[in-house]
Amino acid sequence: MLQNRVDPFGYLIKTSARGGWMGNRGILHDEQQHICRAYKSTAWITCVLQFKNRKRTVMTPGRYTELFFLDEATAFSAGHRPCFECRRSAYQHFKSCWLAGNPQYGFTAEVSIQEIDKILHQERINRTKEKVTYEDTFGQLPDGAFIVINEQPCLVFRQMAYPWSPFGYGAPIAISPNETGTVLTPASIIRAFKAGYIPEIILPVI
Repeated sequence: MLQNRVDPFGYLIKTSARGGWMGNRGILHDEQQHICRAYKSTAWITCVLQFKNRKRTVMTPGRYTELFFLDEATAFSAGHRPCFECRRSAYQHFKSCWLAGNPQYGFTAEVSIQEIDKILHQERINRTKEKVTYEDTFGQLPDGAFIVINEQPCLVFRQMAYPWSPFGYGAPIAISPNETGTVLTPASIIRAFKAGYIPEIILPVI
């Protein structure tokens, strides 16, 4: 079993569960298929599982490490964003929504995605490779955001919280819109959701 599934904290875990999306952070593994770093690039992307009939052997030495996510909401919580090549339409929509939701940076439509990736990287992981989190009122969060309840990552959807697992979501938990707690999804991505990007979510619950 390979350590190539990504949880909402952005950590790489081992599980027999299959993912609905693939991702990339560069070459993270060695010749024995062991993970030896958390990332190689600041471009953390989310890709489709199949593209133009390309075939890959997972964790081939010297090739980028294939990562897998339960759904797109999980990928966003970890700090990934749509790939320019295999998800061009989603990439363009995300960039447009990100710019609309984050005017404080003064970027125009011509800004390089590398500039946005720099901001995302500061929001996703710190210098000790730990997840960056922040506090917010749950009622202010859009569908697709991830929060922490009793140390468990939970998806926010229709004013309920759904506990995450690699296999799917558990039964919903009622949350108060006035309750304040820890948010996992990077702040600028939350603002992109509010500006119109709707992440793919795997429901119903397991």
